[in-house]
Amino acid sequence: MAAEYDPKRASGDNSSAVNDGVTVEECQDMIRRSLRTPMVEFLREHLENAGCSIGEKFIKAVPCDKEIGGGYLRGQGIMVCSNHMNFQDEVNQVVVHELIHAYDDCRAANLDWANCAHHACSEIRAGHLSGDCHYKRELLRGFVKIQGHEQDCVRRRVMKSVIANPYCSEAAAKDAMEAVWDVCYNDTKPFDRAP
Repeated sequence: MAAEYDPKRASGDNSSAVNDGVTVEECQDMIRRSLRTPMVEFLREHLENAGCSIGEKFIKAVPCDKEIGGGYLRGQGIMVCSNHMNFQDEVNQVVVHELIHAYDDCRAANLDWANCAHHACSEIRAGHLSGDCHYKRELLRGFVKIQGHEQDCVRRRVMKSVIANPYCSEAAAKDAMEAVWDVCYNDTKPFDRAP
């Protein structure tokens, strides 16, 4: 593990039931297709406008040992776990989620991934703004709730990620999430409103 904590190596629900996934090469092709989607183009443009341009090698396909879809690591970029990806939509979702973390890291000069509140805030934003918790995705994961599903999903996924942070106990993760919830959930930058 790098000097700083990687907030995504231990986060997120893996909606894929199959763990074989695709090859690194196939996943890299899927990443290239993802880079042409409007949401990814929008986030890349705003990263550049914030002073953080990302090159061609910023997003990489890699095999992962843990049951995760991907991760972001400051100074290294975004990884997409090829062995846990089966569909283009899954790759698109991971790329968007992780680009929101990269955007947060870029715009906040003092973001500290070891700080439970900072980590929780970025997870809240990524879960809320990326579409991770869209009703259809939740239904496919087996979570059925008519009202309030999106916030419940974001909370569940934030807790899963922040608890995996070696600097955050379960109690600290919950306290941090609750302390920053309103501010971070309502912070929709770089979007005008939640997509």
